[in-house]
Amino acid sequence: MSLRKQLSDLLSELLPSNPKEAIKGTELIRLLRLRLDGKYSDASLRYHFSIMSCDPSSPIAKVEKGQGYYRRGASLPALSGAQELVAMQQGRLDDFGNGHTVDQALLQIQKFRAIVQKYAESCGLFTFEFRESLSESAPLGNLWKFPETVFIDWEHGDLREEGLALDPGHLALKQTLGLPPYQLTSVRMRLSASPNTFREDLFQTMSASMWANGGELFFSSAIEDEYLADQIRFLANHLGVGVTTFGLTPENLDDLPHPSQIINAMARETDALLSRVKIEKISPVRNRAHCGWEVLENLRHDHSEMNQFLAWLGGSLESGIVKPFREDEE
Repeated sequence: MSLRKQLSDLLSELLPSNPKEAIKGTELIRLLRLRLDGKYSDASLRYHFSIMSCDPSSPIAKVEKGQGYYRRGASLPALSGAQELVAMQQGRLDDFGNGHTVDQALLQIQKFRAIVQKYAESCGLFTFEFRESLSESAPLGNLWKFPETVFIDWEHGDLREEGLALDPGHLALKQTLGLPPYQLTSVRMRLSASPNTFREDLFQTMSASMWANGGELFFSSAIEDEYLADQIRFLANHLGVGVTTFGLTPENLDDLPHPSQIINAMARETDALLSRVKIEKISPVRNRAHCGWEVLENLRHDHSEMNQFLAWLGGSLESGIVKPFREDEE
């Protein structure tokens, strides 16, 4: 087995996910030598660290300002990331010709999605991200079936160290009324609203939420153009789609920490990050009492990631404890 392949396998296990717990190169080499098959010089290992940390597909990432390495977070889903870039080009053509690089734009997208994740946590919501269904090899039609993420509101429970302990009485009442034990909100995310793309964004949000209780479209930037805001509000109300802006400009996003640091932020740090957010509801979501079970059933047969999602929900109900979804536990 090649050195790079060995490193890819071992680094995923050895590296911490939090950049604040980054391992320095000397210590990482020591840990690797205990498990590597073959003798390699320190210089060779450091060279591979350097090369691999520049590769978005590798598990190792280097701390931006400081020393050490940590485990790279999940990459941006290819389909939705590419669609976001296209939308940006249509809405702000001069950005990519004025020092605005694709890498910078992708990093802004990842930071916004990390902020949305922390926002959901602050509201007591659980999340599930669709990645495989929006991967590079997935059909383009999946953009109309799956959102970037779904919010799960269990409504009643007691937050404990092991997770959210569900309220049996509340679950029994829901069952008696024939209602689902949770509320699912399909969430699509965009950096900014554009006159050229907002209709597609709204219809896609509606289409990708047909299996949930409702759908929301989140914009990072505020919508300064009142005429555009009115157009979005009118169509969103007609479709029953919620629209929310977070008041974060591209410059604001550039000033935020790395996405991995946002995701791993502690309570006080999270409060500081969310204090920069200025939430504005452009239109409310029109929730349905029941999920679209027929649509869910069709998606379950065709897409394994939907089965992962439903298995996680079912397992949470069976155990009575809801924990954040972890793919490696499935």
